[in-house]
Amino acid sequence: MDLDLGWLLRELIPGSLRALDLVGVFLNGVLGGTIARRQRFDLVGFAILAIVSALGGGILRDTLLQQGPPVALTDPWYLGTALTGALVAFVVRLEGRWWNRTYLVGDSLVLGCWAAVGAGRALEADLGVLPAILLGVTTAVGGGMIRDVVVGQVPAVFGGNTLYATSAVFACLVLIPLHEAGLETAGVYAAILVGAGLSLVARRRRWTLPEADALRLRPPMLPRHRRKGDAR
Repeated sequence: MDLDLGWLLRELIPGSLRALDLVGVFLNGVLGGTIARRQRFDLVGFAILAIVSALGGGILRDTLLQQGPPVALTDPWYLGTALTGALVAFVVRLEGRWWNRTYLVGDSLVLGCWAAVGAGRALEADLGVLPAILLGVTTAVGGGMIRDVVVGQVPAVFGGNTLYATSAVFACLVLIPLHEAGLETAGVYAAILVGAGLSLVARRRRWTLPEADALRLRPPMLPRHRRKGDAR
């Protein structure tokens, strides 16, 4: 059977990216729900935390780009998938090694995907490299930041985590030159591999960025002025 390469490029690859995008929405909706369970929230709290966690980054990105309503509000699949994640977390207590490993791999793949999508949207809006990186990272980590603030916690990306935002930055750096060369699809997949790979290795080896105190430089030792008559 002959393989229709044109159909593959037009349908299958974009469809797989959309599927991965929705998987990320579902996983982060579930994560928002598990945090709501720890906070002893009711079903409304589950729903709100799931929506913020799963869709906050993309909504923030689309709002900053000012190119119409956020995709999360115009495509019913996004809100529906986020709320499904909240319902699953409300009904089922998700914990243990199997859930942690499943979420770890899925979240790492989605991190690269969302960073690439955010950076790509910025480039399509004729923004520069730095704004593209900013919007890519915002898409990847923005929802988690808002969720942490809502529950009264310091956002995890501010320190102590294992290179989560840093992995998103590297994913953006991989996407940008390929996107500018006209290889948008290849750039997205390369960004997913780099972002997910770095995130998984960093979590495995517990790599973190140094804190400010670790880089504190001691003032230079200045020679003391000797008074006349002091012993030499």
